[in-house]
Amino acid sequence: MIISNASLSCAHCPGGEVARGAAAVTDAYEEVSGSLPPPSLSPTGHLVVAVCLGFIGTFGFLSNFLVLALFCRYRALRTPMNLLLVSISASDLLVSVLGTPFSFAASTQGRWLIGRAGCVWYGFINACLGIVSLISLAVLSYERYCTMMVPTIADGRDFRPALAGICFSWLYSVAWTVPPLLGWSRYGPEGPGTTCSVDWRTQTPNNISYIICLFTFCLLLPFSVILYSYGKLLHAIRQVRSVSSVVTRRREQRVLVMVVTMVVCYLVCWLPYGVAALLATFGPRDLLTPEASITPSLLAKFSTVINPFIYIFMNKQFYRCFRAFLRCSTPERGSTMKTFSRATKTLRTARQEKDIHVSAAAPSTAMPTPDSHRESTQGANHTAAPPPFSPDCCGPTQAPAAAAAAAAGPKPTLILVAYYRE
Repeated sequence: MIISNASLSCAHCPGGEVARGAAAVTDAYEEVSGSLPPPSLSPTGHLVVAVCLGFIGTFGFLSNFLVLALFCRYRALRTPMNLLLVSISASDLLVSVLGTPFSFAASTQGRWLIGRAGCVWYGFINACLGIVSLISLAVLSYERYCTMMVPTIADGRDFRPALAGICFSWLYSVAWTVPPLLGWSRYGPEGPGTTCSVDWRTQTPNNISYIICLFTFCLLLPFSVILYSYGKLLHAIRQVRSVSSVVTRRREQRVLVMVVTMVVCYLVCWLPYGVAALLATFGPRDLLTPEASITPSLLAKFSTVINPFIYIFMNKQFYRCFRAFLRCSTPERGSTMKTFSRATKTLRTARQEKDIHVSAAAPSTAMPTPDSHRESTQGANHTAAPPPFSPDCCGPTQAPAAAAAAAAGPKPTLILVAYYRE
């Protein structure tokens, strides 16, 4: 009773507000996770976090909403590949609407505000949408790789692979975020107590096994798919020899910059969060300071801002429509060329040259005309062949001579020209 009176009187002495705030944070942690809270941030630290979350929430909402508006406004953007990009923007937009405002409000007050049920709901929603974004990025990279490697022209009207990839990414995410609701690990406060996520701090076999699986199948596996797919794509681009070496080098450099940007931003946004989670799980209890624990969470949320700029506004189709949207005009007509499977034809041609000795004359290396481009588009799986024999152009004595010259000449070189939708 004496202790209770002493603590009660301390609430009216200088610093009483700080004491009541700390007590509220402690009550929140005890209510949500049953454990004592880590050291909290200073008021200045909470203010900085609130400003960062306000910036992330505002620009994440505007940029992703703009992507969805462009997709709905312009019919030219409604392609299977762009549908995957829209799925990523939709998940990021939901994070900006359903998650960031609550952590922003908590940071302004220095404590979690909506209780245990709100913490579990917040942790589930943000974990689910974050994994949707990660898996969608991996599915997008694999779809691009498959588009390059298939031996046929990419069908811009077949939405089934894209829809299957979208359904897979959402169902996969739900499959990994529901178990904490059923007893395999749990959701609770993280960092200084102003956000909620998977409970990284409880070092029990039940919790550790889930975190290891989550780290492996929801962070390392998507990153491995992204590295493999874009690595193969770059390798295929380097194998192709176009007519103009300058154009080839520029295209290689542009694709290389885009791939490096995607991989680096993926690592910057998500790798610190994964490492911090592993340190909190397997390291000493007080290894991470409040600042070190909240920074990876902010970087992960920052992915909702940079994803539209990397995957959308670096896309020339979206960029043309964005400029037309700002000018209230019709978007400029870009290249309508289809995507060829260069790597598949290159490998297949190499195998054919090993088994069959080609005795035809080498095809012309002149730049294709629009008419010839349409013919080559219709016959994407066929290599170039010499014109048929015509008695009008060469007589009976000229045909054997031409055939002999072709047989005695050097081995023909097949030049593959790849076209891309800009």
